[in-house]
Parts: sequence; structure tokens; C-alpha cells
Amino acid sequence: MLAILADRTYRHLFLAQIVALLGTGLATIALGLLAYDLSGERAGLVLGTIFTIKMVAYVGIAPIAGAFANRWPRRKMLVSLDLIRAAVALCLPFVSEVWQVYILIFVLQSASAAFTPTFQATIPDILPEEDRYTRALSLSRLAYDLENIISPTLAAILLIFVSYQTLFFGTVIGFAAAALLVVSVLLPNPQPAAPRGIYDRTTRGMRIYLATPRLRGLLSLNLAAAAAGAMVLVNTVVLVRSDLGLGETQVAIALGAFGGGSMLAAILLPRLLDNRPDRPVMIGGAAVLVASLLGLSLLSLVYGIQWAPLLVGWLIVGIGYSTVLTPSGRLLKRSAHAEDRPAVYAAQFALSHACWLVTYPLAGWMITVAGPTIAFASLALLAATGMVGGVFLWTQNDAGTIEHTHSDLPDDHPHIRQGRSHSHPIVIDDYHPHWPRA
Repeated sequence: MLAILADRTYRHLFLAQIVALLGTGLATIALGLLAYDLSGERAGLVLGTIFTIKMVAYVGIAPIAGAFANRWPRRKMLVSLDLIRAAVALCLPFVSEVWQVYILIFVLQSASAAFTPTFQATIPDILPEEDRYTRALSLSRLAYDLENIISPTLAAILLIFVSYQTLFFGTVIGFAAAALLVVSVLLPNPQPAAPRGIYDRTTRGMRIYLATPRLRGLLSLNLAAAAAGAMVLVNTVVLVRSDLGLGETQVAIALGAFGGGSMLAAILLPRLLDNRPDRPVMIGGAAVLVASLLGLSLLSLVYGIQWAPLLVGWLIVGIGYSTVLTPSGRLLKRSAHAEDRPAVYAAQFALSHACWLVTYPLAGWMITVAGPTIAFASLALLAATGMVGGVFLWTQNDAGTIEHTHSDLPDDHPHIRQGRSHSHPIVIDDYHPHWPRA
């Protein structure tokens, strides 16, 4: 897996991702402390609003940014967005009102909503071979999981010596370092695209996404991953502190078990995907999520919440979670031409976060009003809905050649040189606006 780091361009982008993630992790911890400083007992409400603003920015801004990402040089765009994020982080230590935090967070997350899909769409242009790209996806997953472990540890060490406001300066350094790493390499410019109107550009990624069976299946599987992930991320602190009566260290250990399972799957997936198609692997990962949540629900009903089963359950949930999400970039790459990739990656970014916008509040509400057993069962049911949707929406043969007929193209069109009826792998584009019926 680490062999792809020999590619200088990818190595610098990967390092840029790591330092930006560390900076974001420090900002997340500092934001919690800032919210408490500004609002005291209402800090939970403030943080809930901040996370809602984050999701709204992701869902609303990403498709618009994706529509224009292929009109600007990639390197300039990525560096500019990193510098915007650094500037916002630089302002956060000096705020004195909650509304100022809301505005700055919206700007910061809007920049992230434009940056992340564009960054993700750049990687397959640098690593066009599918086996190398798969390993890049696994490394990216590992980076996210390691950030969940390293950022809190680094923050805890820094807070011994400095105030929480100083953590925001760490965020500034992270984004600035990421910008320098991006500047240090040459990135492929966007593929030239046909002139399109604003509405067409803005909706193109969504239209391609929703017209492609494998991506509709991916969206459904994203719902399964979000259901299980929300149960872990929202309710771990409640299960450990309230139900088990344990301390903050045990909260970190439980979240570490989830991250450890995710990292284990990310390490094993490249070899697994070398020999097996994405569809059964990802649907199998969703089945693991459903089974683990149902198992925890049953155990909590019979024995109550117990520490060892919770750790094992979170480890298994982490494995299923990463198995569903890590290969998704392969599907996106396969489902769009190079000039449409930024828009399609932006659609995935927006739609997947729309799933989280549903599951985050649902997970918190269910455990509050009905307790952990019902919360586990409810999120398992939602994950099962996503898994079943993935089975039915993602047809098994959609990656192969498909026989279809073009009745709408003129006789001299180059695409029908081999005849109006022909077969080839389908990608939704101007010649194939709809998926052919079997």
C-alpha cells in the first residue's frame, strides 16, 4: 500500500491531507471549549448548531462548487481554499459572540465543501491505474481514522502548556502547510468541457449520480454507514458515561475500537478488491453493520450495556463502516468522464452528508427518549434499509458492456459509426443521458 507514496505528486497531496486533517481536529476540540466559554450550559446547543451549519454548507455548497471546479486551475483553486480556511481559523480565537462563530464556521465549512470534492477528483487523474487508486483510497481512510486518534492526543498535550485558543493557531498552521504542499507539485488541469448554462453545470453532477445504478446503490449504502456511524459518534459518550458509569478515558478507548476496526478494514481492502468486485464487498460491509447493531441491541436487552461487548461491537462496526465507504471512490471514478468527475464527487459529498444530516439527530433523539436497546434496533433498521436499497438499486452487471440503441443521434454522428445499436460500458453523458434498459 505504501508503495504509491513513491509518486511525488500523490505523496505531497497525501501529506497535505494529513496536516489539514490534524488542523481540523484541533479546531473541533477548540470549538467545543470555545462554545462552553461563550455560552456555558448552552454549549451543547451551540455545538449542535455548529454541526448543523457544517452539514447544511456541505449539502448546499458542494454541488455549486463542483459545477465550477472544472473551470479553474486545480492547484490555484485548492491553494486558495486552504488559505481561506486558514484565514477563518485565524479569526476564531478573537470572537466574542456566538453569532460570530456561526458566520465563521459557515465560511470555513463552505470552503471545505468546495475543497474536498475537488481534491478527491484530482487523485484519480494522478493515479489512473485502478489498483494504485484503490490503495490511495485505503491510505486516505487510514488518515481519517488516525486523525481521530492523534488530534485529541495532540490537543491534550498542548492544553497542558497553552490555552485552547492556541489550538486554532495550530489549525492555521495545518491549512497553511497544506497549501504549501499543494503549491509544491504540478496538478493536471481540468479537462475542457462543453459550454453549459449555470443550471446545467450546477445540476449535472447530481443528474449523472442519480441516473447511474451503482451510484444510487452507493447512496443507499451511505445511509447504512451513516446510521451505524451516527450511533457510534453521537452515543458513545452516553453509553460509556451514563450507562456504564465510566470515565473520559473509556470514551476515548471505545472510539479507538471503532477507529481500529476501520483501519483494519482499510489495510485489508486493497488485496480483497484486487480479486473481488466492489458490489458484494460493500454490501457485505453493510450486512456487518446491520448484524453488529442488532447483536448489540439484543445483548443490551438481555444483559444491559456491558463494556467488553460494546468494545467488540464498535470494532466490528468500524470494519463494516470502512468496508462500505473506502471503495466508493472507485465507483465515482468509473461512473464519470474526467471532465465531469468534480461535479460527481461533489454530488457524492453533498448526498452522503445529507444522510448524516438525518442520522445524527435521529441517533441522539432515539437514545434520549427510548434508551440504548431501541436506539440500537432503530439504527439497525435504518442500516438494513440502506443495505436492501443497495442490493436492489445497484444492478449486478452495470459495469460491463450493455447493448443499447441510439435513436436520437443523426446518421453521421461519430458515436454511431459502428451502428445505432451497439454495446460498451455505459457512463452517463450527453450521448447517454439515461441508463439503458435491459
